[in-house]
Amino acid sequence: MCDQLRADALGCTGNWVKTPNIDRITRDGVRFSNCLTNSPVCIPARVSLATGHYPHNTGVWDNCPFELPEGRPTWMAAIRDGGYRTSLFGKTALHRRGPDIRKFEHLLNSYGLDDVDEIRGPRASVDTICHMTARWDSLGLLEAYRKDIKERTGKNKTLVRPSPLPLAEYYDVYVGQQAKNYLHNYKRSEPWFCWVSFAGPHEPWDTPEPYASMYRAGDMPPPIKRPRLRDRGPTGELDRKFAESSGKIDNAHELRANYAGKVTLIDDQIGQIIEKIETRGESDRTIILFTSDHGEMNGDYDLIHKSNFLNPAVRIPLILSMPEIKKSSLAGKIIDTPLELFDAGPTLTDFAGGKINYPHFARSLAPLLQDPKLEHRQFAISEFALELMYLDRDWKLMLNREDEPYRLFDVKQDPHEIEDLIGRKESEGLIAELKGKLLERRKQTEKV
Repeated sequence: MCDQLRADALGCTGNWVKTPNIDRITRDGVRFSNCLTNSPVCIPARVSLATGHYPHNTGVWDNCPFELPEGRPTWMAAIRDGGYRTSLFGKTALHRRGPDIRKFEHLLNSYGLDDVDEIRGPRASVDTICHMTARWDSLGLLEAYRKDIKERTGKNKTLVRPSPLPLAEYYDVYVGQQAKNYLHNYKRSEPWFCWVSFAGPHEPWDTPEPYASMYRAGDMPPPIKRPRLRDRGPTGELDRKFAESSGKIDNAHELRANYAGKVTLIDDQIGQIIEKIETRGESDRTIILFTSDHGEMNGDYDLIHKSNFLNPAVRIPLILSMPEIKKSSLAGKIIDTPLELFDAGPTLTDFAGGKINYPHFARSLAPLLQDPKLEHRQFAISEFALELMYLDRDWKLMLNREDEPYRLFDVKQDPHEIEDLIGRKESEGLIAELKGKLLERRKQTEKV
């Protein structure tokens, strides 16, 4: 799992980033091309992933100081109850305890994760002690890292330069190597479940060498230009984002080149983990699911980061590989049924032979592997800042916190979401229909 990886930033999806190992997972498995995050921001997305509940159930609509209650049932616990030894390496964002998160491993144990080496995100690592930052401190690297992050604020928030950390100590390398070493040394009788949760390619744009120089800015796809905005009618969070960031992102191509380097760095770590699984002789009985919590604007529409319903922030990759797929006609298949990030949980639980015994709204993808033509969901939804978004194969609709439609896009004819169809008389019936479906979904899922 990545943090802030947009759906098109893979070799198999956008062709501007080299990801040979993730592409291999795709060739041996299936790629779901219509996956939405439950929320285009970290904490609500991850809480939904862990619980199978929507933000309108959890009340987590943004990066607020939320903590998943100790002992809260999760699909990870269901996998553990099915006989697996569970582990986590990297970021969870499921609790806010600190400043030394090593003292709160019992919380992750209570969520269903036995062996953990948790880190915070790149910026939060400045003032959070974990095994990784304690190692940086022992090597004399922590203060240089803190100084670098401090300089990447304000007018420097789009600063592009390599991290002061050497490659071997970079946070995504740390996460990958800890997971690889764990599998190398794993000798328990139980089968293993391993959640590898990279902190990248989340900003800052601090990819270390040699990855920082791997891509040329001039070779990056140009950012999508901001469309002319409507001067009347309902508005929402997207309009507020536009108003807050009225200036052009002058170095968008540099951001993308650095971001691409970080994605390739992560891909290399994934390759080493896969190689370790092969060395253990377990590749013919290992399931791999690859995804991200949300995307990154990277200069599209003159925006950075996420926190909106446009494609770069809300669409994410979801790829599933397993031996049965590799040996079948499904290998390499693209499935375009709408699905949502939290569907990953019951999918993995099903394949592990576990059982989720608490109410939830996520749905296993396992039936699609028997019949790829099944309609997993008629439409997918995403939520942020009390707003709702609808997506099916043809249309995207955004509702503001007053449930007023404020953006409608034709997904097939307008993939870059330039032409807003709100306010057109010919759209009124469609808007009413989609809004009705969206509000009915919310009503049906209000009670857990």
